[in-house]
Amino acid sequence: MTLKTEFERVSFPLENPFTIARGTQTDAENVIVRIWDEAGMTGVGGAAPSTHYGETADTVEAVLPGLLDAVERIGDPHALHEIESELVTVVNDNPAARAAVSIAVHDLAAKRLGVPLHRLWGLDPTAAPETSYTVGLDETERVREKAAAAVDAGYSILKVKLGTDRDRELIDAVREAAPDARLRVDANEAWTPREAVEKSEWLAERDIEFVEQPVPAEDAEGLRFVYERSALPIAADESCVTLSDIPAIADRCDIANLKLMKTGGLLEARRMIAAARAHGLEVMCGCMIESNASIAAAAQLGPLLDYADLDGSLLLAEDSYDGIGMENGEIRLGEQERAGTGARPSAEQ
Repeated sequence: MTLKTEFERVSFPLENPFTIARGTQTDAENVIVRIWDEAGMTGVGGAAPSTHYGETADTVEAVLPGLLDAVERIGDPHALHEIESELVTVVNDNPAARAAVSIAVHDLAAKRLGVPLHRLWGLDPTAAPETSYTVGLDETERVREKAAAAVDAGYSILKVKLGTDRDRELIDAVREAAPDARLRVDANEAWTPREAVEKSEWLAERDIEFVEQPVPAEDAEGLRFVYERSALPIAADESCVTLSDIPAIADRCDIANLKLMKTGGLLEARRMIAAARAHGLEVMCGCMIESNASIAAAAQLGPLLDYADLDGSLLLAEDSYDGIGMENGEIRLGEQERAGTGARPSAEQ
């Protein structure tokens, strides 16, 4: 079998500037990968690199030729385990670049079999949880407006970014604007352990579901301190990057948050989910700010999750790919039953 490959760098403008404790983003640079067979059937994937994990669009473009050479050399899109193993051999780091290739190969393999990816895995499309919609940091009144707009758009679960000296004010504004919404918060490593415990107490009074990554990832004992004393469940994101992190966080959090751009591939993501379950953890899948070229693949994992935070494409002003329907936050895997991940060029009907 002969496979051909290509990639392109795309910059997507955001609907609004997106701010977290580490900085502000106004556009998202993604790298789109395409792999096609001799019949012209095409698999698509996307890389959304994060400088926090040492990747940029430049580094993705630099390593993709070697990764795609490996795919062409193996030549069989159904050899998923062999391909992902070979990708790690070629480039051990750069997980977003490897994830883009993994997604494209999975998309092509499922398309060749004529089934959606979740069906290939034997998953129930109705079992996916609703996705949250993220409200980034901003002036208090603007945060209130964003929360109200998200609820008006049909989203009943909001994730609120914190990590400022106005955290209590911001949460009160969101709760006033969205009194019936389920709220989660994400500090993106911005708090000290004692600060996190103190904040968890008044966050619990405001009916917050859980706190994501309250302390820096390198402070493993600080995360344990918070977990043992927090009034709310704790989710680990920056502390949960690869499979080997799961045993290390098992006694430091309640929820493991994986992202395809951290795991480096769909097979590794499924291994992490299984490992988290084995250690008694709940599981969430999050995302970067990404095109549907990659979000659609993450959505296929939905039936394996307790929580979903897959709004990355919803934050874009425009996207060259359509994906899985997420109206009102519902991950509608069974609605279209498209073969593959469900990602399609936006102009394609």
